[in-house]
Amino acid sequence: MQRWRGLDEVPADWGRCVLTIGVFDGVHRGHAQLISRAVKAASERGIPSVVMTFDPHPMEVVRPGSHPAQLTTLARRAELAEELGVDVFCVIPFTPEFMKLSPERYAHEILVERLHVAEVVVGENFTFGKKAAGNVEMLRQIGARFGFAVDGVNLLAEHAVTFSSTYIRSCVDAGDVAAAAEALGRPHRVEGVVVRGDARGRALGFPTANLAPPTHAAIPADGVYAAWFTVLGPGPVAGNVTIGERYPAAVSVGTNPTFSGRTRTVEAFVLDAEADLYGQHVAVDFVERVRGMEKFDSVEALVEEMHRDTQKVREILARTALPPRD
Repeated sequence: MQRWRGLDEVPADWGRCVLTIGVFDGVHRGHAQLISRAVKAASERGIPSVVMTFDPHPMEVVRPGSHPAQLTTLARRAELAEELGVDVFCVIPFTPEFMKLSPERYAHEILVERLHVAEVVVGENFTFGKKAAGNVEMLRQIGARFGFAVDGVNLLAEHAVTFSSTYIRSCVDAGDVAAAAEALGRPHRVEGVVVRGDARGRALGFPTANLAPPTHAAIPADGVYAAWFTVLGPGPVAGNVTIGERYPAAVSVGTNPTFSGRTRTVEAFVLDAEADLYGQHVAVDFVERVRGMEKFDSVEALVEEMHRDTQKVREILARTALPPRD
């Protein structure tokens, strides 16, 4: 898969393509349906498929300070698009100038003149251009004028719930990572670099990897979770943890109230593994919430509960199919 940053990277000899457009945060089941439809249409036409997305999130430019919690990093979105068979992942810098493009200029300058679209596949609620004035019907009218087709796809829904990034963020925020996984089609992932903490977990017999996630990462509600833990690199790792392999983990999210903590942390106790992970880029895939965050009367009571948590995590993950390796 080719990865372009901006339209200046479109090859001079670029032909026609099938394009799908969106932020695609989470690349959830609805997004996957849309992208797969574009890939299929491109295959039938014998031309490349292109995903066009944006960085930063448009909301941060439209209303600075309103950046929503991020379900997937840009790099992760590209990985997931590649898994769906996309030929090109194109990231458009979302600037104030870009935001001011009228729907007509947006379609003509980007879709027609630069990307040479033969077909555009978008969700039925798609909007584009200055103040989101363009919609699917307008895009169809422009397409009829410039010779490209438009496929407006119905949003994916199940059990009266429409899958959307907003819905998944609300699930994660409430700690319902199982519902988030159902909509995503895989566990919700938080990535980060392992940093040094206060080493309290090690003193208690539960050494943890302390994650420093990206600024806008969608972190689940405070509590203890069953999760899969993966070291993404760069490596090498000192210990018995292999880069790219997934390991069961008990993950604590919160402020450690038993010790009057104030800083919110994400700490992963990796089961049946020992390694020096400082500085490593890692991923935590949240499977199920074990319990909320509690303040215990004594360290001994906390340790007893941590042993129970670990056993529950083992039971949960034992009945959960191991996700495929990256």
